[in-house]
Amino acid sequence: MELQVITPDETLFQGNVSHVVLPGLDGSFGVLTGHAPMISALTKGTVRVEQVVAENEKPKNPGKYNKEFKGQPTFTFDILGGVIEVKDNKIIVLAE
Repeated sequence: MELQVITPDETLFQGNVSHVVLPGLDGSFGVLTGHAPMISALTKGTVRVEQVVAENEKPKNPGKYNKEFKGQPTFTFDILGGVIEVKDNKIIVLAE
């Protein structure tokens, strides 16, 4: 599944992920491969991203830290709010 995180200043992250946890208005929620299409508002909080990295690739790390989770790199970063769109295994996050 492809994730793209865009801020007003730059594209913060673009790459393959297996799981994303985001701060929704009514609490945190996760998105996995095959998730139903949706659009949702996001609130201030932490986004957790679990990347999928091929053996010959170097993980991207725009977040606070990079660690291993189930054999794949994981990182987090904070947002002040935004909007998420999920459709056809592509996630677009417009974040502040």
